[in-house]
Amino acid sequence: MYNTWSNVFTLAIALGLALMFVLNGLQRQYEKPGPLLEQAYIEVPQGASLGRIASDLESQGVISNAWLFSAAARKEGVASSLKAGEYAIEPGASIREVLERISDGAAIQHRVTVAEGLSSWEIVQIINDPKYDEVLEGKVEEIPAEGSLAPDTYFVQRGETRTAIIDRMKQAQTDLLEALWAARAPDLPVKTKEEALILASIVEKETGVASERPEVASVFVNRLNDGMKLQSDPTIIYGITQGKGPLGRGLRRSEIKNPENLYDTYAHNGLTPTPIANPGRASIAAVLNPASTNYYYFVADGSGGHAFATTLSEHNNNVAQWRKIERQRQQNNNN
Repeated sequence: MYNTWSNVFTLAIALGLALMFVLNGLQRQYEKPGPLLEQAYIEVPQGASLGRIASDLESQGVISNAWLFSAAARKEGVASSLKAGEYAIEPGASIREVLERISDGAAIQHRVTVAEGLSSWEIVQIINDPKYDEVLEGKVEEIPAEGSLAPDTYFVQRGETRTAIIDRMKQAQTDLLEALWAARAPDLPVKTKEEALILASIVEKETGVASERPEVASVFVNRLNDGMKLQSDPTIIYGITQGKGPLGRGLRRSEIKNPENLYDTYAHNGLTPTPIANPGRASIAAVLNPASTNYYYFVADGSGGHAFATTLSEHNNNVAQWRKIERQRQQNNNN
């Protein structure tokens, strides 16, 4: 009997030592440098199972043991939370490092930049550009409402749909307008958020100088308060192009004060029927909290900004100065 228990005890020790040896070996394999000799880019598909992820990593030479990767993922409690996306894996990355990278969701982010003042049609052309075909899926088929998209740089992951980006842009513009509307100045001539977007889009198209947007906004606010026409050239242009790219030339006399153009703010009082572009934060903020001025006019000053005026006489002098600058530039170009 003694010999039997002695043999059992000896066997148990041997099995324990063997198990410890195996576990230590697995731990070393889990921690040791992997087979990659140079940086590799891998993609974890949306909805992929743990087994498929592990198998793909092994077949691509990223890890040496798919079973160990799966076992470690279960032990660490991340088996069901590995994140889809594109990942950069460094040379010699261990199974532990690869698992941590994918479970943390540290995927490669691609940039899609949308500038302020673009029309919704122009933004869709950017999003649908074939250069993003390797990253983004699908196409945007419908043009979103003008003014409804927030200009910004958006970070996207491989496999994201183009319509999802448009949805993000819509939500960002909605959230931004909500926040700025809540902090608006009292007694503004714009009475709804849609009207604020319309006026902000006009301010956006009138100047690219962020610092003067509150002054430009004040001109239009003063004009609206006094029942004057806005007289903004970009509104006429939008009525001609419908936002489908730049006009590519100067306005003709016949195109100014054209009542058939519903966006012609020389011919029609008040705001345009819709926004004429997608305004950014600075223009929306300027409209909702404009500078307090007596300005009713502005014209280019030759420096990239504008000269502002309270009276028509002062404005005419500024216009004459601008014409002089234009003539001088033309002469310099001809010489």
